[in-house]
Amino acid sequence: MMDSLFQNVDCVSFCVEDIDEGIAFYSALGLNLLWRAGHSCGLGMSGDVTEVVLTTERNPVVQFKVESVAEALPAYEKAGGRVELGPFDIDIGKCAVVSDRWGNEYCLLDMTKGKYTTDAQGNVTGVALEQENLKAEEDR
Repeated sequence: MMDSLFQNVDCVSFCVEDIDEGIAFYSALGLNLLWRAGHSCGLGMSGDVTEVVLTTERNPVVQFKVESVAEALPAYEKAGGRVELGPFDIDIGKCAVVSDRWGNEYCLLDMTKGKYTTDAQGNVTGVALEQENLKAEEDR
């Protein structure tokens, strides 16, 4: 059996008019602020790897994490999918907007540059590879 191209659902995105109002609403439902940067933020669910991302810009709702976007795209196209946009750089790695044969659009992303580092209020302070993130958490 072939390994899955998708590692996990990285996030589901919802468009909100105001990030602070979105954070207040989803925090009241028990989600915790993980990171915040400009027009978006990530909220975590207890014990889950999937984030809820709130953004003031429209984008595909589901984002699948892959090992490498550059390596995933040829396999995706070979299976009959289409690349709609990208690949392009994002803070933490690469991303591409793709669609399946039925027109369902979503993103593939990798974290080849690392994960967000944040201050105590969840504001993004940078990006660091996994080992650098572990060290930063120990120092807090």
